[in-house]
Amino acid sequence: MWTASGAAGSPPRIAAGNGRVFLPYGNSRDTAAFFEVTNIGGGEDRLTKVTSPSDSVGRTMLSRHESSGRGADTMRMTESVRVPAGATLAMSPFDVSVMTRMNSRWRAGEVVPFVLHFRHSAPVEVLAVVVRPGS
Repeated sequence: MWTASGAAGSPPRIAAGNGRVFLPYGNSRDTAAFFEVTNIGGGEDRLTKVTSPSDSVGRTMLSRHESSGRGADTMRMTESVRVPAGATLAMSPFDVSVMTRMNSRWRAGEVVPFVLHFRHSAPVEVLAVVVRPGS
């Protein structure tokens, strides 16, 4: 069977891990989380949203870092992120991330649960360790 992209296809198969969420600085409650999302299947998928079952996590949004080429970079929200077949999406502060707001104080080393939602695959539960930026 051939998929719409022209490649022999099996469905996407998603796994996620290496979750990290930055400890916010000072009095800020806004921060970013990062995950490695691997698609070992034969068809691509799209990460469409990220949620959390934890009361300590407020709203979440997928975001993409963009370089202006003039030294002032920007960030914009995005509706979805491509996860190609046979590839890993490695989120980072310099590409794709999950912007989030904490509802209660976190400590470095604490573990925060998230759920990654996809267009074709079932949701994937993943844990993120609270880390200090730069660590």
